[in-house]
Amino acid sequence: MDLRAALAAHRLVAIVRGTDPEASVRTVLALAEEGVELIEVSLSGADALSVIARARKEFGPDRPLGAGTVLTADDARGAHRAGANFAVTPALGEGVGAARQLGLPVLAGVMTPTEILAARSLGVAALKIFPAREAGGPSYLKALRGPFPHELFVPVGGVDEAAARAYLAAGATAVGVGSPLVGDAADGGSLTELRARARDFLAVVAETPSVGEAS
Repeated sequence: MDLRAALAAHRLVAIVRGTDPEASVRTVLALAEEGVELIEVSLSGADALSVIARARKEFGPDRPLGAGTVLTADDARGAHRAGANFAVTPALGEGVGAARQLGLPVLAGVMTPTEILAARSLGVAALKIFPAREAGGPSYLKALRGPFPHELFVPVGGVDEAAARAYLAAGATAVGVGSPLVGDAADGGSLTELRARARDFLAVVAETPSVGEAS
């Protein structure tokens, strides 16, 4: 899949990390039904590979479905076997290279300019600023865009609706959102409330122009 194009088009990555595999599958499917096109299932969630495999069976072969928290080569191989077609990492570990070798585009976790240059040399598709809130929020993203104006940045970590607006306005290609969107749905919580939050976040990304669009 073309992860760069998908991030630019959809601008929202939902991050599902649950303690209940059944609820996690229902969460993934509900997000998709509400129109969230990019969904990542974190491997740190309960029975995450099974969640990915079951969601892939429901989605068919082509829909974007990511595996998150890909740390090791074994993580990358397991995610690929389960049906993930992109990988997300919190850092520049061995999972990045292994995923690339398997043909999976990678959204790779970085924080510093040095890590951005290292990620570029690894051929990643886009850069996950993580943890974005602790790194400095939208002002830090603006600072990074000075020396790196053509990189695709996806802030992750503490991204609520207000932060999503601010990051997108500051030039983020997309935002990655976990608990402010998913809440407790992947632990067995309300899917009705999840659907309402999904609609709210989709409205935020639809109404917030990127820096390029605004100019």
